[in-house]
Amino acid sequence: MWQRFCKIEFMKNLLLLLSISVFFSSAYSQRTHYSLHVGTANYSGELFYKKSKLPEYDLQNAKLAVGLGIEYELLEKVSLRGTFMYGKIGADDKKTGIDPARNLSFATSLWDLTLGAQYYLLNPQRYNLQPYLFTGVSFFHFNPYTYDRAGNKVYLQPLGTEGQGIIPGRDPYKLYQVAIPYGAGIRMQVSDNLRVGLEISARKTFTDYLDDVSTTFVDEEYLFFHRGQQAVDLAFRGNEVNPHADYPAAGTPRGGSDLNDRYYFSTVSFSFRLNQGGGGVAGKRMRCPKFF
Repeated sequence: MWQRFCKIEFMKNLLLLLSISVFFSSAYSQRTHYSLHVGTANYSGELFYKKSKLPEYDLQNAKLAVGLGIEYELLEKVSLRGTFMYGKIGADDKKTGIDPARNLSFATSLWDLTLGAQYYLLNPQRYNLQPYLFTGVSFFHFNPYTYDRAGNKVYLQPLGTEGQGIIPGRDPYKLYQVAIPYGAGIRMQVSDNLRVGLEISARKTFTDYLDDVSTTFVDEEYLFFHRGQQAVDLAFRGNEVNPHADYPAAGTPRGGSDLNDRYYFSTVSFSFRLNQGGGGVAGKRMRCPKFF
């Protein structure tokens, strides 16, 4: 009930922020662009583990992502931007081959609100091709779940599969978090009011629990006493593929907490202005923009 209430409040605040942004930007429409983003979301973590800090994609686990954005031209090569993205991420030990004997899997929806600044490598008022970099701050919501043997959807955070909330130093992870976004893209100016682009962005998170896997197994009987049989069943699922597999001893690595989980978006964007004005940065466009 509390998670549902928080999600409703999150969406209400998001809609309020977007409404204020649209209202405020109406007076500066010559400098304001609205965008639609369509692409994929992906993740890196214990179930698709990569040590590189650069985005790495697994097409098998990529899932649909969509979003809306707004950009305000502050200077000739600097813009302020805000995007709201929705997507899903997930992975399965059986499919990725990371640890088939562990046999864990997860999926989660992602709600991502990002605010930041964008820097164009070339003056967008002079060139049709507009490469750029961006960073800022992201606020996101996730809630990992899996399916039990009977096919029932089960949310994992309340179970405390690694002893969160019952072992000192292992607090329940928060489902609303902050991340640092960074990315790059390129846009092509189709007309004064329309741009089409490609963008790749990543989120450096401060949690290792996007997939509900991070540290070590806890004692089976201790977990059963405090969290019940379902927590034990979903903390280790190797016995589903090998009936003779024993529940790992307490302290056995279940994940690797040395590197936090991350998620990525790869999207095609369509950006437009409501009208063409003659003032400010936007009004300085050359009549014959160049590609290079």
